[in-house]
Amino acid sequence: MTDQVLLLAVGLSVGLLLLVVLMILTMCCLRMKKKKHGQYQELISTVPSVPSHSAPVIPVSQGVSARPDEIPFSLPPRFIPQITGFLRDDENKENENEKGMTADAQRDILAHRGSLSVRSWYPVGSVLTGLYSVTPLNEVVPPPLGMATRLCFSVEYRHSSEQLVVSLLRLSNLLPQFHSNLTLVELRLLPDDRRPRQAKARGTGPDPEFNDCLIFQVSAVCVLRSTLTMCVLSVEKDAKRHAVGRVLFPLEGELGQAGRVLWRDLDPEEETQCSELGDVQISLSYSSSLQRLSVVVLRARGLQLVTEAGVCVQVSLQIHTQMVKTKRSCVMKGEQDPIFNYRMTFKLRPQHLDDACLRFQLQQPNDSCSDSPALLGVLMLGPFMYARGLQLQHWMDMINKAQEPVKLWHRLGTAI
Repeated sequence: MTDQVLLLAVGLSVGLLLLVVLMILTMCCLRMKKKKHGQYQELISTVPSVPSHSAPVIPVSQGVSARPDEIPFSLPPRFIPQITGFLRDDENKENENEKGMTADAQRDILAHRGSLSVRSWYPVGSVLTGLYSVTPLNEVVPPPLGMATRLCFSVEYRHSSEQLVVSLLRLSNLLPQFHSNLTLVELRLLPDDRRPRQAKARGTGPDPEFNDCLIFQVSAVCVLRSTLTMCVLSVEKDAKRHAVGRVLFPLEGELGQAGRVLWRDLDPEEETQCSELGDVQISLSYSSSLQRLSVVVLRARGLQLVTEAGVCVQVSLQIHTQMVKTKRSCVMKGEQDPIFNYRMTFKLRPQHLDDACLRFQLQQPNDSCSDSPALLGVLMLGPFMYARGLQLQHWMDMINKAQEPVKLWHRLGTAI
């Protein structure tokens, strides 16, 4: 019985102790809450202090009743050039300018409330929208002057009708010697399309405009394996043509953004300037009825002769990797610019026009029969499988102009 009374007394003592501790904690919390509430009231009643060198602060909460549990938010005025006498080094002059502000300037401050200025040397908050403007996809913006000649166009494929639509827009930074001439663009879809589409510029000068639309009928499977070639030509009044340059545009991976305006640099084709190894002039013609390919090696210029033994030309017809036939001209003795006028013919079926090519080698025979001739330069003419640029253009012109000789100068390259 005594033990039970003792346990009851201990339990009551512990309960009273816990109750006293709980009351003390409650009183502390109420006191801290009351203290914070008094601080909020003090913040509302006071005006924020501003450094002497900055513009006066206009509280946003002026004239508006704020709740006791809110902290007023204020923003400094916008940077105004008319009242910025703060660029002076002397702080006394800054204070005088602030005191001498007129009522109109103060009204301007109120009108521009909401922006931020840091010591008036670094205005913040005035966003220049012109710096962040985005050019629409279909808007044509000319490139800067002094750049390479560029062609502006857009490409779109219409799956419903299986048509590739090419829109030629304009040419920019055309070379000065072509400003007075008519500008043409010939388009081909390689490797299958042999018939070129032609667009004529509607003006002259450095930036002729086309605004022309050309359509190629091609399946969705073949269009991804095709390459669009655009050859820019300058035509004089006597119909003489000069190759300005060309653009090779592979269509694979480029048809995702239909109608997007594209700018591409032209690969220049300098016809008069000799290459490092020299140039050779070739004439090609093909007769589909006779299945005959006629080749004439006319002349060469700027050759880098190794000896004085003379120069000859070796021409080989190749189908895929098989060498079909090889012919060699006579040797022209000791001339850096020899005139060959060497004519030869090859038997070639029309179905092999896309698989065959011509390989030209300019050689210098050695005195010793055992030594191989010295190679001066190599030229490859053929379809898209073998050639690019002017060499490809020459082959395609030969196919399109049946039984009509096509004559062009070509640069010699090194053997591969």
